[in-house]
Amino acid sequence: MATNITTEYKTGDTVGDREDLSDIIARIDPEEVPLYSAMRKGTRNAISFDWQVQELAAAGANAQTEGGAITTYDQTTTDRFQNHMQISRKAYAVSGTLDAISTAGRARESAYQSVLKSLEIRRDVEFTMLHDQVKSLSDPRKAGTLSSWITNVVNAADFNAGTHNGDGSTLPGAATDSNGDGIADAFAAATAEALSIAKIDAAMQAAYEDGGNPSIIILSPTQKKKFSDATESVSGTVSNQINYTAPQEVTSVGAVSVYLSDFGGVEAVIDRFAAPDRAFLIDPEYAEFVTLPGRNFATTDLAKDGDRERGFITCEWSMEIRAPKAHAALYSLTTS
Repeated sequence: MATNITTEYKTGDTVGDREDLSDIIARIDPEEVPLYSAMRKGTRNAISFDWQVQELAAAGANAQTEGGAITTYDQTTTDRFQNHMQISRKAYAVSGTLDAISTAGRARESAYQSVLKSLEIRRDVEFTMLHDQVKSLSDPRKAGTLSSWITNVVNAADFNAGTHNGDGSTLPGAATDSNGDGIADAFAAATAEALSIAKIDAAMQAAYEDGGNPSIIILSPTQKKKFSDATESVSGTVSNQINYTAPQEVTSVGAVSVYLSDFGGVEAVIDRFAAPDRAFLIDPEYAEFVTLPGRNFATTDLAKDGDRERGFITCEWSMEIRAPKAHAALYSLTTS
């Protein structure tokens, strides 16, 4: 016989309520890697690999005597550069039980962890390429990153000490090792200066005169705001255009995505992994991300050592900055 209910029967009073867990997993940590994405991709077959750069002789007046004898010869040689492969790795272990049960948002936990480790390595690679590191064959091997190659630097204060060879073995700036990592700190004695259109133009001009055509400028979130402020203050700047297919609320645009300089257009790219005090002007035609064959985010299963699945992801990678002079950098930028 049914019982009369004299009080409200609410959610939580029942025994058979089903749990509702979404099958969509939200990842707050970003996985965008703009520099890696913009670079060409290739493979090399040795842990140290070389390439050559050809520079033509400087142009000049060339007037010769009619019928004159040939007494001098102008040899045009190449420059040879080398970089080293660096190993980046992430491992995972998942219990057999966790792989067997039904989990929300992924079919199999070990496969899901494998994907996550690959994304994490990409972030590590992006961070490394944008921060100071010289090439080294000492264990663990290290690849020379952007700041060890680029010689077109606008702020003369960055060169107040030390020598920067632009061959992956040195960094511009003060030749001191304040943190004891065995690498000279770049720009330790430089005077911080604000990002400006004049600096960007000077960097673009330096790269252009050396044969490059930078098309992207890699900026931290801090410097992207300063880039928008600097470019919007220039007379004739065209702001972003937003196209709608239906009427929308009024939108205020406060960002600039592309700056058209006298030496070509450059797209501003925000990179969460960029150092806050610098900006890189990159010509993607002369920057390549290279890996060893079979070592490009390769998944390897480890032998069973119990009731679990183990594995690791490996990327053995480096940078081939084919023409270091095709790029430019702005260092020691103010961050406040």
